Amino acid sequence: MSIFSIHGAETAPEASRPFLEQSKKRYGFTPNLFGVMAESPAALEGYLSLTGLFAGTSFTATERQIVLITASAKNGCTYCVAAHSTGAAGEKVPEDVITALRDGEPIADTRLEALRRFTEILVDKRGWASDGEVQAFINAGYNRQQVFEVVLGITLKTLSNYVNHLAGTPLDDAFAPRQWAAARVG
Repeated sequence: MSIFSIHGAETAPEASRPFLEQSKKRYGFTPNLFGVMAESPAALEGYLSLTGLFAGTSFTATERQIVLITASAKNGCTYCVAAHSTGAAGEKVPEDVITALRDGEPIADTRLEALRRFTEILVDKRGWASDGEVQAFINAGYNRQQVFEVVLGITLKTLSNYVNHLAGTPLDDAFAPRQWAAARVG
């Protein structure tokens, strides 16, 4: 049992309430992650701000989901893999790509696979990719700007993955059809 609660607008700290109300308007419900994160208004605002910044990168919706699902799977975050698998399907990411990401398997499209692999490398090596690994990512059709945009996506997911690990955030019904399990990491 977690010591953390899932806050609603009525129980959240005052500074978190506007963010919870906005998420309810946007999604039709308040995801449990946001309710848990509301314990810290700064963490919730930071997560939502990073989400907006990552959405504004040069990556396509499919590429963004590749980074988010890959980082979440590598971190063993069952909540985020399910949530982003649901989001990816809603953004028309091909089902074979979603399946590969969830299974930690290569993507058939070589350019997208380079992105998946580079994200894995950065998570596994905590950012210590070799020059050759960075160059392989660039040679696949990406650029130096996108190297750091991958880091931004990983940063976003590290925040939510760690919160979910600490809080044991229960999966929302909206994400249940995409439930995911992995061997415990660490």
